Amino acid sequence: MKYRSRTDIVATILDAAKDGSTRTKIMYKAYLSYTQLKEYLSILVENGLMEYEEGQLKYKTTEKGLRYMRSYNEIGEMVSPDK
Repeated sequence: MKYRSRTDIVATILDAAKDGSTRTKIMYKAYLSYTQLKEYLSILVENGLMEYEEGQLKYKTTEKGLRYMRSYNEIGEMVSPDK
């Protein structure tokens, strides 16, 4: 797997949880170890990009997180080579 920046990893996690996902599903979709995932999830929840739904034991991307993803995708389109 190629090198991924923290920004890339955060976008992958937010995308994996946009409809609500368990830790395990996010971990597999983002190709992270459990230790790495715990660190990222705590940072994302702390900064309001994700929320934890206790009753369902799921993480869900917040509106702020969705805005982050839109911005990330727009920047990616601007810097990617034309096809």
